[in-house]
Amino acid sequence: MNESVQGVIDSHCHLDFKQFNKDRDAVLQRARDSCVVLMINSGVDYSTNRRSLELAKKYDFIFATLGLSPNTLDGLSEEDLNKLLAQIKDNASQAVGIGEAGLDYYHCKDATGRERQAQAFGKVIELARSQDLPLVIHSRDAEQQALDMVKHLDKVVFHCYSGSLATMKEAVDRGFYISIATNLCRSGHHQILAKNVPLDRLLVETDSPFLSPRRGRNEPCFVQDSVRLIAKIRKMEPQEIAQITSENTKRIYNIH
Repeated sequence: MNESVQGVIDSHCHLDFKQFNKDRDAVLQRARDSCVVLMINSGVDYSTNRRSLELAKKYDFIFATLGLSPNTLDGLSEEDLNKLLAQIKDNASQAVGIGEAGLDYYHCKDATGRERQAQAFGKVIELARSQDLPLVIHSRDAEQQALDMVKHLDKVVFHCYSGSLATMKEAVDRGFYISIATNLCRSGHHQILAKNVPLDRLLVETDSPFLSPRRGRNEPCFVQDSVRLIAKIRKMEPQEIAQITSENTKRIYNIH
């Protein structure tokens, strides 16, 4: 095993998900042992927002963002949607960001569903603006469409960015951040993206328990794999990538 790079931040994970129920403490310990110093836990619906806040209260190295994933809208009543939006607003002071939220055209193919996603996303965008918090965007196969909806915002993170170089350039030209997930280790397209993101706009994440660079479940300690690979791609030292991405994460989320 390579020696761990110091001071890495996993800028997006889901440690509250059931995949970690049997060994969550061990997962957190492995992250700490491998020099992952902070983790941003992202909510996607009412229950995960609540659990994200609980984790952030319990551990001083975990911070929460409160979200509404487009993939949770199926079967969600207007009443439950409004309850979720109220939850985000009421707890925003305990969060470092709003999201993940956005558009998912990969899972949703029909026009009606996509329109509902856009309407819900619009409400979350307004919450991020009114609370003056960074917006964490989920935009699968809809990166340009999501970007077009947030051009009036100042603080935006494209989580697990997978879109085109052109849309990425447009996003970073606006000062937005691009988060590259650990699927980088298995994807030529993501390696091209990682090579081309301006360093001052680059974040790294695992999106645990998803997108593992290894067999099986992903977890925060594997963000080290991405840091090493990005360093190799960009002909830099892993420690430099760790320092830069950690500084970027703290800057966008206002973590001191």
